[in-house]
Amino acid sequence: MTDAPASDPSKPLAGKVCVVAGASRGVGRGIALGLAEAGATVVCSGRSTRFGQRTDGRVETVEDTAEAVEELGGRGHPYVCDHTDSRSLHDFSTWVLRRLGPPDVVACAVWGGNEGFDGQTYPDGSRFGTPFWQRPLTPFDTALRTGAYALLATARAFAPMMIPCRSGLFVAIGFDAEGASIGDVFYDLGKAAILRTSQIMAVELAPHAIASVHLTPGFVRTERVLDAGDGGEATQSPLYTGRAVAALAADPDPMAITGRSLFVADLARRYGFTDSDGTQPERFAIG
Repeated sequence: MTDAPASDPSKPLAGKVCVVAGASRGVGRGIALGLAEAGATVVCSGRSTRFGQRTDGRVETVEDTAEAVEELGGRGHPYVCDHTDSRSLHDFSTWVLRRLGPPDVVACAVWGGNEGFDGQTYPDGSRFGTPFWQRPLTPFDTALRTGAYALLATARAFAPMMIPCRSGLFVAIGFDAEGASIGDVFYDLGKAAILRTSQIMAVELAPHAIASVHLTPGFVRTERVLDAGDGGEATQSPLYTGRAVAALAADPDPMAITGRSLFVADLARRYGFTDSDGTQPERFAIG
């Protein structure tokens, strides 16, 4: 497969290298596919692989996502990486640099806070929304490590190779409740930490002309949501977020929005993209 010409308006990201962390499934996979539609070269990373570990025994893998990227007109590369492991991230970033060069975009959709959650109950027996004094603290550690820590560790691995280029974009996928309670203490704190981390990254990367933004999807019809029987309540597909990231990646002036907390629904109206069914779902309202 050859890259589309850079002048092709339907492929504004042709020739761009994009890393999507947490691309095995869910929003991460949607981001990879949105970038693929725009013609990008997409490195699809995550822990689930056809040849080894699969998170929670699920069927989705990084290889599946990379093949789907190719089918949509991008160039897909799978890479198995634990984004909470610094050695794994060093090997990953080195592989990307040697094979493809410094990435133009790094989108982090890593989140392990829902692993083992069946839609109502966590592995420790607690239900979503159980008061903090009635729960063990282990889920708090998981939420922080697979949320803000994974984001910062991933950025730490790739920022040094992007800084000399004086260009690039980091996109952190989280959930900005705008001061409201999300409904579960550890889920809430985990997501809040992702938002704050992205803002600190923006401040420290700004002198090097690299942007960092936080992006909030709605209630997404991920594989887990569908398996839990909540697909009817979900407001959007994973591709809606993917098209938002693609639009941000194609923006000629990302520094104008660095440090901001953005919403997929707002970006759809700003940039004119739609969800997979041609609609533009509104922001998701808690409660």
